[in-house]
Amino acid sequence: MMKEWATVISWKNGVALLRCEPHSGCGSCNARTGCGSHLLNELGPESEHQLKIAISLPLEPGQKVEVGISEGSLLRSAALVYLTPLVGLIAGGDLFQTLFITDAFTALGAISGAGLGFLLARVIASKIEGQSTYQPAILQIGLPPTAIRIQQE
Repeated sequence: MMKEWATVISWKNGVALLRCEPHSGCGSCNARTGCGSHLLNELGPESEHQLKIAISLPLEPGQKVEVGISEGSLLRSAALVYLTPLVGLIAGGDLFQTLFITDAFTALGAISGAGLGFLLARVIASKIEGQSTYQPAILQIGLPPTAIRIQQE
């Protein structure tokens, strides 16, 4: 199970809007040293991901929740998005190379095959998007921010 902590932005009518901040894969960005992925992350735009999850328990803005999705569904989704257009690109190029033998038609076939691969991936994704195995789930709910009070002396 792939897990990530998210912050509740809002909760209304059983649907929570969550914000997830991306982290580096190696975790060395906290030390500001290592492979340089920290510098690359700073060059790119600030990115955060928002997602909606159905949950019956009321949540407060600022509350932390742990969100998870199974590795299998994540890998199948990645394969669908990346491999389907790649297979279309190779198959289209190969087909047009066999039929027309010129480089221009081979390139046209590759581009057409990749486009068909993208369309096929989109059609398949729209059919499986409602399945519960492809939806993230809330695994843990942290205390709301108003539940923790620090007394100063």
